Amino acid sequence: MIKKFLLTIVALSSVNAISVAYADNLVDKRWYAAPFGTFVQPAGDRGTDTGWGGGLGVGKILNEHFNVELKGFYQGLNKTNGSTRWDMTGGTADVQYFISRGTFSPYTVIGLGGMNTSHNHRNAAGFIGEAGAGLTYEIFDNLLVRSDVRYRYNNNINNSLQSGPTEFNDMVVNLGFVVPFGDKPKATVVKAPASAVVPAPVVAAKAVDCSTLDTDHDGVNNCNDQCPDTLPGVKVSIAGCWIVDVKFDNDKDIIKPQYFKNLDNVAKRIKEHPGLVIEVQGHTSKTGSLKHNIDLSERRAKAVKKYLVDGSKSPNLTTKGYGWTQPIDTNETEAGRANNRRVQLEVNGQSQKLLVK
Repeated sequence: MIKKFLLTIVALSSVNAISVAYADNLVDKRWYAAPFGTFVQPAGDRGTDTGWGGGLGVGKILNEHFNVELKGFYQGLNKTNGSTRWDMTGGTADVQYFISRGTFSPYTVIGLGGMNTSHNHRNAAGFIGEAGAGLTYEIFDNLLVRSDVRYRYNNNINNSLQSGPTEFNDMVVNLGFVVPFGDKPKATVVKAPASAVVPAPVVAAKAVDCSTLDTDHDGVNNCNDQCPDTLPGVKVSIAGCWIVDVKFDNDKDIIKPQYFKNLDNVAKRIKEHPGLVIEVQGHTSKTGSLKHNIDLSERRAKAVKKYLVDGSKSPNLTTKGYGWTQPIDTNETEAGRANNRRVQLEVNGQSQKLLVK
């Protein structure tokens, strides 16, 4: 029965070795160590009980289907019916054929080697041949569990250890680990070449006439709007800038009551937009000394700020007097000088004019 099992395993290994091709670009070719424990079931020709043992294999993965391995072992069979113990030490050279490789990898194995047997205070060296089938289970890239069942034929070549046969048949069950050395190779992912991208035809954008646009809805088109982000609802000049018509008496900084209504509207808009950062800027015409006009323009700017915040603190509203240093018109005519005497709001870096005469 055991010999029939051996012949079946050999035939299966031979057929698979011929019929299955392997892809070399996916092969794991690492060396490995394989410690194992063994259960031995004699066929009865030794006249002894079962036994246990262990050993170590060192092998190499050749390709997708084949491993080669050198294995050494020690096994002992328990004495029974007055017989003494059997101690067996040996080794084999194994060829393993893997039907497939994956997390679970079934394989068949054939091994040839030698074994020294000690029994009845005698030693006998003999030949052994093994054939079987097994399975590996991959836990990690560098650790697998392995188990196989083998038929072993042992011929002691006329070295008699006891009266009776010199040929023996055993069943061997091995259980252990496979520890490959180094990193497991990974399959290379080849990206398909990107298809050529045909650029879309460039369509020339139609030119937009700025005279037809009014982005801030202040009634002044974008072409003429010098202040394109004016707050909604405020009165603007023909240049699109925020204007409040406030006139001061000559060389004065007192706001007249007739201008309170317009300033109230400005204050309301500022309260509706508390996040605005505003600088109230005072300007004058070029009459008198520069120092006097700087001081006059600062006082007028502070008067407007005080009215707008109603005496409360507003960290986002500051003042600065520029005197005559930033004219917007000529100082050679009275009309030009009147245009230069002004207060304007710098809103987040964008001038919004408060016209002050």
